[in-house]
Formats: sequence, structure tokens, C-alpha cells
Amino acid sequence: MINNMKLKYKLMLFYVVVVMIPVLIIGIILISYFRNAALDRAIDQATNNVEKIKSQMSAKLRVPTDISNLLFFDDNLETLVNRQYPNILELTKAYMDYTDFQDYILQYREIANIRFFIDNPTLVNNLSITPLTPEKESSFWYKKVMETKGIYWLYIDDKEGFIGTTKGSINKLSLLRQVAYPEYNKIGIIMVQVNQDELNNMLSQEPFETIITDEQGYIVAAKNPKLVGTTLDSFDIEVDLEHHSGNVIQTKVKGADSYVIVDEITPALSISKLKIISVFETKSILSDANKVSILGLLIISGVLLVALVMVYTISLLTTNRLLRLSRQLNQVALGNLNVVSRIDGTDEIGQLSRQFNYMVSSINQLISQVIESNEKNSRLEIAQREIKLKMMASQIHPHFLFNALESIRMNAHLKGEKEIANIVRLLGKLMRKNLEVGRERAPLKEEIEMIRSYLEIQKFRYEERLMYEIDFDTKASEILIPPLIIQPLVENSVVHGLENKEGPVHVKVSVKLIDNEIQVYVIDDGAGMSEQRLSELRGVIAQAEEEQRSRIGMRNVHQRLVLYYGEQHGLKITSEEGKGTEIAFSIPHDSDYKQ
Repeated sequence: MINNMKLKYKLMLFYVVVVMIPVLIIGIILISYFRNAALDRAIDQATNNVEKIKSQMSAKLRVPTDISNLLFFDDNLETLVNRQYPNILELTKAYMDYTDFQDYILQYREIANIRFFIDNPTLVNNLSITPLTPEKESSFWYKKVMETKGIYWLYIDDKEGFIGTTKGSINKLSLLRQVAYPEYNKIGIIMVQVNQDELNNMLSQEPFETIITDEQGYIVAAKNPKLVGTTLDSFDIEVDLEHHSGNVIQTKVKGADSYVIVDEITPALSISKLKIISVFETKSILSDANKVSILGLLIISGVLLVALVMVYTISLLTTNRLLRLSRQLNQVALGNLNVVSRIDGTDEIGQLSRQFNYMVSSINQLISQVIESNEKNSRLEIAQREIKLKMMASQIHPHFLFNALESIRMNAHLKGEKEIANIVRLLGKLMRKNLEVGRERAPLKEEIEMIRSYLEIQKFRYEERLMYEIDFDTKASEILIPPLIIQPLVENSVVHGLENKEGPVHVKVSVKLIDNEIQVYVIDDGAGMSEQRLSELRGVIAQAEEEQRSRIGMRNVHQRLVLYYGEQHGLKITSEEGKGTEIAFSIPHDSDYKQ
């Protein structure tokens, strides 16, 4: 199909397949790479930011933890909250004398307020020291902190002012810790409220939407302060972060494809955890990469289009000049040897045009030499025939040798030596066939008969050490092949198979006609060859010049097969040391090779 296409279409096809398609594929791969790289950078940045927030958050929560430790062992606070006050005057005086809460709030900007809850009906709620009420004791945070002696970090949702007044409601991340007073048989609760502005300011500079939640799912801090106090469900993340493994999650947030970076922080001495969540939308990250990709694709497409037009133009100019040269060649083919090509240019086509003119001039000169050359060829053929006749005359016709062998055979037969007589008969038959190799081809059945005669003679010589089998497809009997093409291989198997092996050797000759192809196998289970020796043998038979006399027969067979039928029909030799050797080749069969 390619050969039937015009040159300009070949050039355009070559351009599209070799240039345009690979460039587009590479462009798409690069776009994908840039997109993935942008996402990876965003994920790395978000992960690093979460780690930074985690470190900053640990530092900020260390202050409330340290304050709770101080209050845990504060004797003045113990006396203040457990004393039974007879009147409001003494209570007010005690409140005014104890200023530690206010001192801590003024000293540390991380603290918004400190409160203490205890069951003492003589106390009054002053937004710092608060007596417990049934409402407070039934609250979630109270039950949670009373379950353990550790520190809990929870968002206290007190929009209705159950803990304080409506104006003094908490609605902040708070440290909760129980304080036991065995002497008074009472348990108090320390609540250290974290300054909300400090937490929000920590997240305000983050490039991505970032929030911090407590174990209840309340958002305790966020880049967008309006989210504080809402639950994680309002953030509309389509996966359950509580049951999802991995720090990087690809999902949808508020219906948009997004990546969610999740990490946990366990403050010092705390038995509760806070969760840091950073979210960025995939579209926003890929917008710049997409713009660059689209610009790159437009530039690549423009360059490819311009190149395509140039290729088409150049191919059109080239084919027009070639068509002119083709018409001039047609005139020469029709016998007009006076044609002169006038194609301008110094490129390959211009050079071809000048060579065309030189060729036409040379043809005119050669025509005058043809007759003389033909006469020389005729004289050469006559001389070759004379040489061949002389060579044939120089050959010795050994009829006396056949007559002598026949006399020996008859004498052995008359004396009862039938085995010797048979071997002499086979030897004479074998020698006659060997002396008839001057024929170009011989029927395959004659080759098999000669092989059988040779194996019988060797059987007579080696007796039980040689076993042979001939598997011959009679459908191939009349097919003509070059003479002595199988017998040297059989001889090689017998001689080299028995050479270094004790015990019997089995030689099998298989000739089959399969799918219009004669397949020949000569197999023995003799001594075999090592890989090195097999490699040397393959090299020897492939050489055009004789180098090792021990392999003349096999080299001769291989070279004849290659010359007659091609390289693919040469000898194929496999061998394994100690297990034997297999020699195989094939001959194509058609009507020209049959009698």
C-alpha cells in the first residue's frame, strides 16, 4: 500500500506519523505531568502548612495546660472554693482577694477567660467562680470531664448562656480538667478558655481553607471565622474523616473536586485530640497549569500546521520535477535516445537529471559495444564447452571396479557368505551413486536408498553398537533434490556419534513432506557436543572457504542448500554434550522439483 502511494502523500503521512502524532502525544504527557506536579506541590504545601499549624497549636495550648497545672495545686483556690460563706460580704471580700485568674488572663494573650465550677451553694457566679447547678451537671462537657482525671479539650457550645449569662456565654475551645479535694470530699472543674482571635489569626494567612475541630466535630478555629462554632457536617465533605485512613484524601467538598489534608494533634497531658483539616479545590490549583497547557497546545498546533503546509509545498515541488524526469525516462524506454533532460537545481533531483543525460550518452556508446560483447560471449561459451568436454574426458570410468566388486560378491555368495555378499553389493551400489553426482538433481528415493546402503555397511562394521531407523514419507519419493545432500549428515552422525561413546548409538533419519516443504531430520543419541564446539561448528559450515577438513561434508551440504534455496533453508544444528545431536533442514517443494 505504501509503495502504491504518491511521494507527496508518503511525505505527509511520514510527517503526521513521525512528527505530528509524537509531538501531540508528548505535549499531552507534559500537560499531564505539569498538572500532576501542580497537584503534588499543592499537597506538599498543604501538608507542610498543617505540620506548621500543628506545631503552633501545640505551643499555644501549652499555656492553658501550664495554667491548669498551677491551679490544680493552688492552695488559695482550694480554700476559696470550698469555704462556706455566711454572707455575701465575706464572699465578695474573698473574691476580691483572689486575683490569680485575672492575672493569668492579663499576662497571657492566649487566654480568654478562666472559670472554676464546684458544688458549693454559698458561692455566687461572678463569671470566674461558678457554683454547679443541675443544668451544668447534665451537660455533655461536665459528664465527659467527670469520666476521667485527664485534660479534655472541647468546644463549649453555650449560645444560650447555660454556663454564664447570655452575654457571658463561652462558645470557645476550652480546657476542662477535674480537681479533687479529698479533704472536702468535693470535685471541682477548671475551665481555661482559649482566645478565639489567637486561633483564627494563626489560620488567617493560610493559602487554603483550613479548620481545627474537636472530638465532637465542632469547628474551634478557621481561616473563615464565620465557620467557628459550626460542625464539620456543615463543611460538606463527602467522606467520613473519622473512618478514613490516610492523611491525603481526594474527594468532593461542597460538590467540587478537592483534596483534604488531615492530621491530628494531642496536646500535652490531654486524653482528647484535635483535628487539623486543610482543603483546596482541584480546579483552583490547576487553573494556572491549564492556562499554560492550553497556550502550549496552541503554539504546538500552530507550529505543526505551518510545518505541514511547508511539507506539502516541498513535496509538491519535488514530485513535479520527478514527474518531468519520469516522462523523459519513458521516452528513453520507448527507444528515443536523443532526449536531453533540462531540470534545473543542484539538489539530488538536479544531479539525477545530469546523471540521466550522462546515462543516455553512455547507452549510445554501449550500443556500439553490444555486438562485439555478444561475439566475445559466444566465443567464451564455446571455450567453456570444450573445457567441460576435456574435464569429462579426463574422468576415469571405473567399470572394472564395479565388475571386480561383482565378482567378489558372486564368489562370496557361492561360498555361502551371504552377509559379505550383501555388504559388497551395497558398497558397489553406494560407489556407483557417488560417482553419479554429476547430475544436478536426483529423486529423493535414490538418496534414501543410498543412505540405507551406507547404514547397512556401517551396521555390518559396528554390529550391535549401531542402531538406525529411516522414517521416509513415500509421497516425496519422486521429488528432485541435489544429490548427496542427506548422506554426509548421516555419515557425520555415525562417525561422531560413536566417536566418544561407549555402548550403542541410535541414528534416526526422518524425511517428511509437510505443507509443500520437505523437512529432513538426522538425529543421533551419541556423544554430542559442548556449547563451545557447537558454536565453532556453526561458524565453520557458514564460511565460504574451507578451513577444517573434518567438516568438509557438512560445510558442502550447508553451502549447497543456501545457494539452491536461500539462507533460511541451511543446516540447523542442535546438540547437548552426552545426549546427542540433531541436524535439520528444509527444502521447498513445487512442481519444478518433481519428475
